[in-house]
Amino acid sequence: MNTLPSNIIAYIFDMDGVIFDSERAVFNEWKLLSEKYNFPNLEEPYMKCIGVNAQTCKQIFLDYYGADFPYDEYCEERRRNYHVKYGHGRAPLKPGIKELLECLRNQGYRIAIASSTRTESVMEHVGGAGLLPYFDEIIGGDMVTRSKPNPDIFLKAAERLHTSPENCCVIEDSYNGILAASAAKMFPIMVPDMLPPNDMTKEKAGMILDSLTELTAILNQ
Repeated sequence: MNTLPSNIIAYIFDMDGVIFDSERAVFNEWKLLSEKYNFPNLEEPYMKCIGVNAQTCKQIFLDYYGADFPYDEYCEERRRNYHVKYGHGRAPLKPGIKELLECLRNQGYRIAIASSTRTESVMEHVGGAGLLPYFDEIIGGDMVTRSKPNPDIFLKAAERLHTSPENCCVIEDSYNGILAASAAKMFPIMVPDMLPPNDMTKEKAGMILDSLTELTAILNQ
């Protein structure tokens, strides 16, 4: 079985696609809009948006559909529709997340979230799901200037945790997240969601696991 580095004292989680099974839910809301307003090939720009902040995602859509694409209008409609269905922590949790967080807390690790999502939204979803007590720090995408794949958000999380980057493990589902964690000199673990492992993640990730439950089992060895 895989083994973790012995120097790890903190775990940093992405949120969407790692804590919540939300990437598919957001994609489905965009898909409904693409059918309503007739903008095709949504999968191509959307997949590039996984793991980046709102500003970068907007630019990806504008680059793909053109400068006159009403991204802000559509994004606001998507947010409203998503909130009605999944707001206040009602998005489905990824299997095994509660057990993993409980394991980490019981073993004395420091724990943070470093998500490209706005901090206010992260707090709403995590708090609504009753998970806030597990986390020592919450870092949202609006707290740093540069989005993943730059390492800034993970470095800020380490700083807030009073931990050296090399003593941190990052749990991610996105290519940009793995790149950012590697650039931060942390130990990246990929638990794939919508994006399958590619050659880059196989090179950069310290581990690629099928589920969070698998990581709990490794921690309990």
